[in-house]
Amino acid sequence: MTRRNCRSTRLAVGALLFALTTLVAAPVAAEGEFASTTIDLGVVVRDVQKSVDFYTQVVGFQEVEGFSVPADLAADAGLTENHAVNVRVLVLGEEETATKLKLMQLPRAESKPSDNRFIHSQLGYSYLTIFVNDTTAAMARLEKAGVEPLAQGPVALRSPLPEGVYLTVIRDPDGNLVELVGPRADD
Repeated sequence: MTRRNCRSTRLAVGALLFALTTLVAAPVAAEGEFASTTIDLGVVVRDVQKSVDFYTQVVGFQEVEGFSVPADLAADAGLTENHAVNVRVLVLGEEETATKLKLMQLPRAESKPSDNRFIHSQLGYSYLTIFVNDTTAAMARLEKAGVEPLAQGPVALRSPLPEGVYLTVIRDPDGNLVELVGPRADD
């Protein structure tokens, strides 16, 4: 594929993702350049049900109505090589501006796992940051699900970062890094 074709494909993918986001009731931004000030993140996963369970039961997202993209539309836009896409949509909160995580599994596609040993292991998107109100409650959910934090988590942030806030890094079922950031209720 030529550099020009790659650029055209990226532009087409971007345009389709913008259109799909609008179809899923994207929040409207105040006057300005963008129709929404919230971004959605799409993630291709190995096992969509396992990932939905992780992000809802362990992290705390809520599932809302998803959507499908027919194979011909996905191919015409440059999203897939003629694979239909069924997207499961998860949200953090109930307001229109809530973060949306769009999970999809393409069983017939040859997807390669990312190198997520550390945030610097590869170029591109490296991790999700999710702000929690209570690190202690988040840790209880992790323990109940058998998910252990990496390294020494939760770790207290140090100056000049806010005091009384903790960082806990975990991995989702596909090995992607997820940061949970927030205070402890018992502090």
